Amino acid sequence: MTRRAFLICGVLASMLYGAMIVSVGMLWEGYRSASQTVSELSAIGAPTRPLWVVLGGVYALLMTVFGWGVWQSARRNLALRVVGGSLIAHGLIGLAWPPMHQRAVLAAGGGTLTDTMHIVWALVTVLLMITAIGFGAAAFAKQFRFYSFATIAILAGCGTVTGWAAPRIQANLPTPWIGVWERINIGVFLVWVAMLATTLLRGRDRVTANGHQDGLAA
Repeated sequence: MTRRAFLICGVLASMLYGAMIVSVGMLWEGYRSASQTVSELSAIGAPTRPLWVVLGGVYALLMTVFGWGVWQSARRNLALRVVGGSLIAHGLIGLAWPPMHQRAVLAAGGGTLTDTMHIVWALVTVLLMITAIGFGAAAFAKQFRFYSFATIAILAGCGTVTGWAAPRIQANLPTPWIGVWERINIGVFLVWVAMLATTLLRGRDRVTANGHQDGLAA
């Protein structure tokens, strides 16, 4: 029952962060979800930063606990254990995410080490996400494997478009649709996490007599 509670945290984490990226920006007059990034909601000096830091901390804790639940579910499935470890790391680094400055500050040359570290954290987070999804594809049977590959393809496509527009943020230039592409990226990862949790909760992680797991690849 404890392991199942840990797995449910994955669904809760996805629901919470999904609600955050949709609704928190509404509290900031002038913020435009379609043309601004999620990171700007927690930027230094942003009116939404205090709320985002609190909710983001809850999300990070839920994701860490979920990762532990996945680790426990892995048993002798090494690929699934890598998934759990990646999600634990994803949650832990989220507890100490360095904030960026707002666009006007960056454009005026007011960027500091925290802005550089913010980019590093983002790159590490993306790497952990892809690692989790990739090993998830290896751990599970055909249906979930194809779904994971499709998720990675969407992440790659939307991530590339977002990366092209990112330098315009530091120059305080218009970035139409950057928020849309980024939110699609975040959204497909959150859905994948929820699907992983649901799959494990349905009991497809039972170890069979030959040492493999029902519904999982060897």
